[in-house]
Amino acid sequence: METITLLELAHHGTFANAAVPMMPEDSFYGRLHTWTEALHPTWQWLGLILISAIPFVESYGGGFLGVLAGVHPAVAISAGVIGNMISLILVVYLAHWIRGSVLKRRNPEAVDPRKSAKRERVIRIFDKFGVPGVSILGPLALPSQITAPLMVSVGASRNAVMGWMLVSVVLWGAAFGLLGLGFLQLLA
Repeated sequence: METITLLELAHHGTFANAAVPMMPEDSFYGRLHTWTEALHPTWQWLGLILISAIPFVESYGGGFLGVLAGVHPAVAISAGVIGNMISLILVVYLAHWIRGSVLKRRNPEAVDPRKSAKRERVIRIFDKFGVPGVSILGPLALPSQITAPLMVSVGASRNAVMGWMLVSVVLWGAAFGLLGLGFLQLLA
């Protein structure tokens, strides 16, 4: 049995507008769909991956925008998750490295009381919700590129943070990708 990837399906037209409602060509969304269809699928993927790596856009924005642009929801959500996770991997491992460097050089007597109060507040929130809660609910307040390194900086396991962030990114990306699909169906 032959295996076919999402990119191959998108390139061969199997995914082309299969789940995306048709929009009148003279509307903004119709022109956007026409422009998106003219792009090679690789450029569609790369564009969505890059957009999704931007804080505050993330997988939910990338999935939503991809669906609005006429990319199949599975492709838009997948690209959104990939882009968001690439940026998260970079910031979480950077935060882990910085935390390790700071802890090696830290002088315990030279702690600023203001920084200590802020740190205590972050730790209280973290203790209340834990890694799963902060990962899944965090995007309501801050981008995951901020909440993930914050959790690592207060001592959470980077592997636990990355695992729960993956769950969060997939959930938020799928929810907003489907929301974009519903929005287009509402407009059609």
